[in-house]
Amino acid sequence: MIRLYDTPVWLVNGRDLYTDPLEMQHKTGLTPDRKAAEEATMAWSILAAHNTSGDMENLRLRFDSMTSHDITYVGIIQTARASGMTRFPLPYVLTNCHNSLCAVGGTINEDDHKFALSAAVKYGGIYVPANLANIHSYNRETMAGCGRMILGSDSHTRYGAIGTMAVGEGGGELAKQLVGRTYDFRRPGVVAVYLKGKPRPGVGPHDVALSIVGAVYKNGYVKNKVMEFVGPGIAELSMEYRNAVDVMTTETTCWSSIWETDEKTREYLTLHGRPEAFSPLHPGELAYYDGCIEVDLSAVECAIALPMHPSNVFSIRELKANAADILHEAEEAANRQLKGVRMDLMSKLQPDGSIRVEQGEIAGCAGGTYENILAAADILRGRSCGNGAFSLSVYPGSMPALAQLLRNGAAADLVSAGVILRECFCGPCFGAGDCPANGELSIRHTTRNFPNREGSKPGEGQLAAVALMDARSIAATAANGGRLTAATELEVDYTEPDYRYDGGIYEKRVYNGWGRPEPEHGLRFGPNIKDWPQMPALTEDLLVKLCAYIDDPVTTTDELIPSGETSAYRSNPERLSEFALSRRCPDYVPRSKEVRAMERARVAEGKLSEEVLSVCVDLRQAGIPVDPLHTDLGSAIYANMPGDGSAREQAASCQRVMGGSANFARQYATKRYRSNCINWGMTPFLVEDPSVFALGDWVFIPGLRSAVLENREGIDAYAVKADGTVTPFKVSIGPLTEPERQILAEGCLINYYRAGGGEK
Repeated sequence: MIRLYDTPVWLVNGRDLYTDPLEMQHKTGLTPDRKAAEEATMAWSILAAHNTSGDMENLRLRFDSMTSHDITYVGIIQTARASGMTRFPLPYVLTNCHNSLCAVGGTINEDDHKFALSAAVKYGGIYVPANLANIHSYNRETMAGCGRMILGSDSHTRYGAIGTMAVGEGGGELAKQLVGRTYDFRRPGVVAVYLKGKPRPGVGPHDVALSIVGAVYKNGYVKNKVMEFVGPGIAELSMEYRNAVDVMTTETTCWSSIWETDEKTREYLTLHGRPEAFSPLHPGELAYYDGCIEVDLSAVECAIALPMHPSNVFSIRELKANAADILHEAEEAANRQLKGVRMDLMSKLQPDGSIRVEQGEIAGCAGGTYENILAAADILRGRSCGNGAFSLSVYPGSMPALAQLLRNGAAADLVSAGVILRECFCGPCFGAGDCPANGELSIRHTTRNFPNREGSKPGEGQLAAVALMDARSIAATAANGGRLTAATELEVDYTEPDYRYDGGIYEKRVYNGWGRPEPEHGLRFGPNIKDWPQMPALTEDLLVKLCAYIDDPVTTTDELIPSGETSAYRSNPERLSEFALSRRCPDYVPRSKEVRAMERARVAEGKLSEEVLSVCVDLRQAGIPVDPLHTDLGSAIYANMPGDGSAREQAASCQRVMGGSANFARQYATKRYRSNCINWGMTPFLVEDPSVFALGDWVFIPGLRSAVLENREGIDAYAVKADGTVTPFKVSIGPLTEPERQILAEGCLINYYRAGGGEK
């Protein structure tokens, strides 16, 4: 079904793969010129068109447009305002699809929406009102085009199937674009995703996507690389099928994605009123790739990703045949990660061997596409979800898609079967909508099933579980009364009604001020919208206390800052920071507050706590000079591999607001989380042996500012334990661009721009 090549590959005429360049040359007559073949990839051509550095190894990118939703745009605009922004220099789409439940937290969600509308008027932006479309559906329908690049502050910013290289990043990277700076990045490697064959009826895009994620996530095969989709199998997939596969490339930890375009792409863009956005994209006659994922679409089976990660993938057939063993193993793995509460999956196994689930969700940028919902309607037409514990909710991705479902009767078929048809809302993807009851198992065609993505609160004894599945198998399970069922187990007559896109729905409601800023228009602030607190510059020496020590294999951004109802406070940095690591390390915030109080006393009054004075005595007795009155004090966390998942900058900014100065890790799960740390002035240390320190230890790094500015590879550090033991060890930071070095030295991105940093 899926084959990972352990060598680079050469692709000839977009169809034939070779691993041996000499064999390729013998059979085709083509010269294996690696440099020329690298430049023949689609990724190279698009990056070259957007690079301003003149050096393709060190990119400085400018994007064609940007997009944010209502968890992230306030912080981005506030950062850009503080950094000198006077207008939006590129089209910037502000959607309202995450915090559209306006009863949560009083008026604060709708206050943010009105802030965004006022910002769109003042700075010349595009404002999409709540419940009209999710962020990625809107951008697919109106902004993506062949050869373009889009930057978004949502991790699932992926429009590769439409020929757009899209990148999900933290808010700091979007703020850079808003003040005329560039996105700086070393040229990424490119991995071919070679599609062949044709999916069987009932096998949907989530089945294909989950199978790929399961094959490449844990081994890091495409980490921070571009996934370039090629091969004859592309022609067998509709555009919406491609879109729904593409959006899940984020879960592989790749940096971006791009697909070949064809007549179906042209028809899609023409249907959406933008025929000029089409151009053919194909690799050249001979293209070189750093690796290859070969996918036989005809062999893909209906799949399920068990809790608590999209890579925990099995075929539904395999799960049902070995339910006791697989569920037990998944339950044990989850409970090794969970703290203070236990997941119960074995109770879902029934005496007759079936697996019971209590909830189904088809939603968001992955599940809520027109074709996914239409397929669910085909399966449920004339059937019933039943009147027991099982329920099914469907959230269309956009109102134009819903309008067509209403016109062709599919919406009525769903409602008649007992489905609850909802608004365009991303809540089920991040724990802000349809939270199951304690102990329940929810199957979802959404993007993630991380811990608490369904909204439960383990710290309060609440825990539900999420498994990811395709909309077709979710509908089949609904038709079977909540007994887990693969769509291929049912005989279904799948229909293909024409899709008529009504762009007038957006014209009537979306405010489009691009190119027409009104500088005199005032911003509308709600009582929960606060400015960023002042961040200190980096001192020459740094002394930090380990306030969290996490030895899990991976730490997600949802654990660093929980999603769900906490996001209601995303426009209030101080308030939101109270939730940092709250579901993973509840003591992190009080510990960090103690250190923050010590630092504030040092800065304001020159006073040092007894604890800090004792640490300094221990260092001096070990022969290490330290000047505590001129040494920044901060908190820090250690995690093996932090930052998997969301692009939300709050995963880093909340630590910084809470007094964080550094992170220690063996490696960082994603570039975007590491970038978030840098943009908020937290040094992203790498450490080979984390056993040198423990929770509660202090770490002293002398000469850090100089080391950062000089981009030194190895930096001396000293761990100080409560008993006075001092252990020397080495840390590193990894490669830093010149702006990144200056940002860390200044203390954060805002300080950097206030100091006049960076070239426009």
